[in-house]
Amino acid sequence: MCADAEDAAQAVRIAADNGVRLTVRGGGHNVAGRCITDGTLLLDVAQLRDVAVNAEARIATVQGGALWRDVDAATGRLGLATTGGVISSTGVGGLTLGGGVGWLMRKHGLASDNLVSAGVVLADGRFVRASRETFPDLFWGLRGGGGGLAVVTDFEFRLHPLREVFAGLIVHPAEHAKNVLTAFREFAHAAPDEFCGLAALLNAPPLPFLDPAWHGRPVIALAVCWAGDAEAGARALQPLQSSGRSVGEHIGLMPYTQWQQIQDASAPAGRFNYWKTANFAALDDADKSTPDE
Repeated sequence: MCADAEDAAQAVRIAADNGVRLTVRGGGHNVAGRCITDGTLLLDVAQLRDVAVNAEARIATVQGGALWRDVDAATGRLGLATTGGVISSTGVGGLTLGGGVGWLMRKHGLASDNLVSAGVVLADGRFVRASRETFPDLFWGLRGGGGGLAVVTDFEFRLHPLREVFAGLIVHPAEHAKNVLTAFREFAHAAPDEFCGLAALLNAPPLPFLDPAWHGRPVIALAVCWAGDAEAGARALQPLQSSGRSVGEHIGLMPYTQWQQIQDASAPAGRFNYWKTANFAALDDADKSTPDE
C-alpha cells in the first residue's frame, strides 16, 4: 500500500533489484482483474486519492489511486468537469490508461484526450513527468496504451465548464428493440456533439419510475445525456422520447455529479462479469442472426 510517489518508486526499485514481477492496482474496477496475478508484487496505490483543482487554469491534479467520484466531487463544486467513465467507482488510472470513455467524450474527447501530463515511476524507479513536451513517447503510450509502461502516481487533466446536464433514461419493452435501435441509430448519427447516449438490452432493474410489473422483464433502455443548453437538449431529445411507446422514462436537468452516479447500482463491488466486445463502422438493417447469412 503506497503512501506517496516515493513509496511507489522504492517498491519498483526493490522489485527490479530482485527480479520480481510487478502489477499495479488503482481503483480495482477492471473486469479481467489484471491487477492481481499469482507470483507478483502487487503495488496498491488506492490510498493516493487526493484531487487538487486549479480553477483559473482549469486543471485538476489527481493522484493515481483516485476514483472518478473523487474527481467529480472536487471539480463539480467549481462548475468544472472532464470526461470520466459512466460508473463513479471506476479508478481514474485504469480508465485513462485504457482510453477513457464517458458522457462528455463526444464534446470534449476521451479521458486520455484531456490528459495534460502524468507523474510516473519508470521500471528502474526513476520519477519523471510525461507530457507532450517532456518524454513525449511515454506520454503517447500512456494516453490509451492500456498500462504496463510505468506506475502513474498522478494525472493532470484539462477541465471544462459544466454544472448540469439534461439527461435520463427511456425504457421500452424488449420486443420493440428493432424499432427503438433503428431510431436511436438515426438520431445518434445526426446528433450534435453535446449528445452522448447508449442503448442496453437487459432485464429491467427496480427503477423507481418504472411500474413494478416490469421489474425483471426484458427491456431496452436508452441512457441519454446532453452536455449543453438545457432547453436545446429538451428539444433535441424529443424525437427519442416520442419514438414508440415507452413503459417508463425519467429525463430532466440534474447536476453532472448526480448523473455520473446514476448507474452505480448496476456495478456493485464483487460482481463477476464476462465481457466481449466488437466494433462496427455502422449498424445496418440486415438480419444476420443465422450462421449462413
